[in-house]
Order: sequence, then C-alpha cells, then structure tokens
Amino acid sequence: MMNKVVLIRHGESEWNKLNKFTGWHDVELSQNGKKEAEKTGLLLKKEKFFFDYSHTSMLKRAIYTLQYILNKLDQPWLSVQKSWRLNERHYGDLEGFDKNEIIQKYGDKQVLLWRRSFNVNPPQIDIKDKRFPGNDIRYSNVNINELPTGESLELTVKRVIPYWDQVIYPQLKRRKKILIVAHGNSLRALMQHLNKIDNKNIIELEIPTAIPIILEFDEKYIPSKWYYLK
Repeated sequence: MMNKVVLIRHGESEWNKLNKFTGWHDVELSQNGKKEAEKTGLLLKKEKFFFDYSHTSMLKRAIYTLQYILNKLDQPWLSVQKSWRLNERHYGDLEGFDKNEIIQKYGDKQVLLWRRSFNVNPPQIDIKDKRFPGNDIRYSNVNINELPTGESLELTVKRVIPYWDQVIYPQLKRRKKILIVAHGNSLRALMQHLNKIDNKNIIELEIPTAIPIILEFDEKYIPSKWYYLK
C-alpha cells in the first residue's frame, strides 16, 4: 500500500489580502480563507482521507485552517502537534509592511532577491523589536538563539527539516497517515528536502492557499511522486 503525507498551506489570511509581508505575525484568516479551508476539508472527505496525526505551526492562520479541515473530515478529535519549526519564514524588518511600499523604497530587484532567492536574508530586526519572537510568550520554551531575526529560505530549511526527521518521519515509518498544515515557505522547505529540488527551482514552486499537496512514499519510505489534489 502506498504511504501518503498531505501538505496544506493555510487559507487566505487578512494580510495575504492586504499584500503585506506576514511571516511570524499572527494574523487571522480572511472570510475567504475560512471558506477555502472548509472546502479543502470536504475535498479530503470526498477522497476518503483519514489521518492518524496532524502537525501545524504556532500561528493561528494555520491552526484554524487545520481545525476547519478536521471538522469537515469529522475528525476534530485528532491529535495535533504544534511546532514553531513549521512557522512561516520570518521576514525580519519587512514584516508588517505593504509589499508595494517596500518595492518603492528598495526597488524591484532587491525585493525580488529578498523574496525569491534561496540564501539572501531580509533586513534583520533587533531582539528588542516587538516583532522578535523572543518577546512572545508562546516561544518562551525555545532557546532564544534559535529564534529568527529575519530568514532566507535556506535558514527556514535548517529549522524545518529537524522537525521532519525527528517527529514526522518516525510516524510515517509506523505507517501512520499524516496531515501537515503550515505555510508557503515552511512547506517549500519540506518539498525541497523530500523531492531533492535544487535551490533555483524550489523558488519557482507554487504553494497555493488551501490546496492539498499529496506526497507518496514507496515501501522504503522514499518519496516517489507528488501532486496537487483539486
């Protein structure tokens, strides 16, 4: 039997709608985002998906998306593990700003590098900045040196993959069915690692809101193929 893991980016958030850099800022789902999540839950139910474990980030747009999906699947009781390692990439000093404002300030070329290159970090924030995760109680049990002040995709990969290796992969090897609801860049990090996508091509990979990505693994738990479920 084919082993599958389902990856889903959260539904549209209020700041997606406003075209702002969001990162670790904890914004609500938009009305449309809630509908997207419910529709996805119904799609998974229609395709007869059933899960043993689910994983999400510490950010409510992902947590609520997962709840809407599980409600539609009639699995609201499912075990959920939350980790900061699945959070969106931290956009540093860009967080909270309108993307067009930032383009006007720094120019198209520089902003494209920050958004789409693999290893160029955005402008960093100071640890006294209220946007630094160390000032948020939910991360009080995380080593302050591990919390980001602004991340490239490369740095995001470095924190996501240990969570896959230590927590999710052992569940998969026990033939458990797993659902992961997270963010565009944390899921991009996972896709790159599992499907051996190079640093240039991973940046082009689209992770649409609330569209399931099905990862299939062979009997040795090596990824064999992936596709969008629509």
